[in-house]
Amino acid sequence: MDNPLKVIAFDCDGVMFDSSQANQAYYNHLLERFDLPPMTPEQFAYVHMHTVDESLAHLFQDEATREAAHVYRKQLGYLPFMKYMQMEPGLVPLLERLRPSYKTAVATNRTDTMARVLTDNHIDHLFDLVVCALDVQHPKPHPESLNKVANHFAVRPEEVMYIGDSKVDEIAAIAAGTCFVAYRNPALAADHHIQRLSEIIGLLNGHTEKRA
Repeated sequence: MDNPLKVIAFDCDGVMFDSSQANQAYYNHLLERFDLPPMTPEQFAYVHMHTVDESLAHLFQDEATREAAHVYRKQLGYLPFMKYMQMEPGLVPLLERLRPSYKTAVATNRTDTMARVLTDNHIDHLFDLVVCALDVQHPKPHPESLNKVANHFAVRPEEVMYIGDSKVDEIAAIAAGTCFVAYRNPALAADHHIQRLSEIIGLLNGHTEKRA
């Protein structure tokens, strides 16, 4: 890598927040509303990585029921389930330490809930850019979200570090040409693997030392 890292971008679910309990409750509530059984582990693994549109298409095979589920979920909102989301330890100190030396961004497959997640947790001011599924034509694993991050800050893809935890993050990061850091998922192909968000500072220091 010829240039120093300039932008640190984060996935939301599984990186910034442990949202597994919230997503489980949300989608199981939708299924129960339409007299369907709770998600299987395989179904949950899918919805935890994909957009709500993709997730409902995966869970509701009947088109009429799926459309009704969309209408209901827009009335319901995600707010009742946000109380189950748990911020990852060390996120706020990390963001405060990164800024202003680095630009910070979110690249997520969440849709209309991302802004509320940030504001309710009082961290919206710690990000320079938020790219969610509503901001792109092709959500992850397509690289468009990460391309948008690099273009917004007028940097090269290799000047962006992306922290993700899923296969869709891996595919998107590799396709975009960004430095990929896998969070708590050793099965992913990544430039670095970490278990704690605080380890990102050490990685950044290592990149700096290599160029000294």
